[in-house]
Amino acid sequence: MLEDAFMTLMKLAIPLYLLAIVIYTVRAFRGPTVPDIILAVDCISFDLAAFMAILAVYFKSVFLIGGAITLALWAYLLDIYVAKHLARGEVGA
Repeated sequence: MLEDAFMTLMKLAIPLYLLAIVIYTVRAFRGPTVPDIILAVDCISFDLAAFMAILAVYFKSVFLIGGAITLALWAYLLDIYVAKHLARGEVGA
């Protein structure tokens, strides 16, 4: 019973994530400023990581979770570098 409700919720969440990714992609290509584009790419990265985690639960696969965690960490690292570049004008450690 609970598993069926969870699977129904997953089936509803997948189209919403795909729609959000399409909207963020349009924003990334048409963003008027550089911070808007960076924010759109950041949202795409985190949505893809969440989408991969949902697919991992839906398909009951552990391999997609590793990719989702790696993508989320990469997006976080990208955020740190971009914020440092925008604040101080430097990139690196």
